[in-house]
Amino acid sequence: MSSAKARHALRLSARVSAELLLVFVMLAVSLWLLGRMWSVVWPLVVGLLLTTLTWPAARFLRRRGWPPALAASLVTVVFLLVAAGVVALIAVPVASQSGELTDGVVEGIQKLREWAAGPPLNIGDAQINKAFDTAVARAQEGVGSMVGTVVTGVSTVVSGVVTAVLALFLMFFFLKDGPKFLPWLSRQLPGRFATDVPVVFARGWATLGSFVRSQAAVGLLDAVLIGLGLWILGVPLVLPLAVLTFVSAFVPIIGALFAGFVAVLIALVSNGPTDALIVLAIIVVVQQLEGNVFQPMIQSRGLGLHAAVVLLAVTLGGNLAGIVGSLLAVPVAALIAVVWNYVREQLSEPPREPDSTDEPDTAAPVPS
Repeated sequence: MSSAKARHALRLSARVSAELLLVFVMLAVSLWLLGRMWSVVWPLVVGLLLTTLTWPAARFLRRRGWPPALAASLVTVVFLLVAAGVVALIAVPVASQSGELTDGVVEGIQKLREWAAGPPLNIGDAQINKAFDTAVARAQEGVGSMVGTVVTGVSTVVSGVVTAVLALFLMFFFLKDGPKFLPWLSRQLPGRFATDVPVVFARGWATLGSFVRSQAAVGLLDAVLIGLGLWILGVPLVLPLAVLTFVSAFVPIIGALFAGFVAVLIALVSNGPTDALIVLAIIVVVQQLEGNVFQPMIQSRGLGLHAAVVLLAVTLGGNLAGIVGSLLAVPVAALIAVVWNYVREQLSEPPREPDSTDEPDTAAPVPS
């Protein structure tokens, strides 16, 4: 083995390791600062998400000749009226039935435990029983946390003064002055940053808007179809289950599994195994329609993320920040992918033009 090559490899590994360590330290410091500023960052995030939902309406009015301030004001007032209607018609009933939903899920898990302990499975191992006990505890925490997050998240818009006011004001200013932001940002940045950063921001905004609007539309369709099926079968707690289905749509893959599992357990407890199997079939059909019909029709462009990346992002987000982390994990991963793809474009080698000496000899053979 060449000692010179070994020394070169060790030095290169040490340099790369030191550079990666600096990058990770910078990321850790950035996350720490983000946590310290969360009281300001959270209204900003909420304002951006609300803007992605309301921007198409504001853009439509602006293209019809409306002044930006008037268009933003009208859209904000309409949004407030719709939010108030949602709170009055949906959030209050869901809050009153959230306890029943949690109890129903726990009772459903207990029934599954009793069924597994009897014939033909006859599972009586202590570890299996411990696993079921853990599942019951997690169901109590998870469903209560999910429903509580939905209810408190909607009520915070009404009663949480600081977050609600900041988010709504930010949404209004984003709707009013959003198109001026990128030109202003270009004038503030030096050198290549004046071109690169606005391009990344524009791509990130397009990706975020596509994700939020498409997931909201698909979640609404899922909630309506599954809620209609539950109502026809006479399953109780239809409204909370429909709201849970809608909110879970913003957590790809895992959210749909969680909402479907809860609906099947409620049907099992209230209506018996036959209706639970029918509910399971309805959920499978709706999910197939979502994946093969709704998503391709509604989403103009994909996030460009593999399903494994989505699962890992949702798991990591949930471990770091609970329900909020699960909801924000996929958009954050998509934005990171946007930055990475742009950096890769800038660092990639330009295609080499073929040299005349590299061209194959295409002359026709001389007949003998």
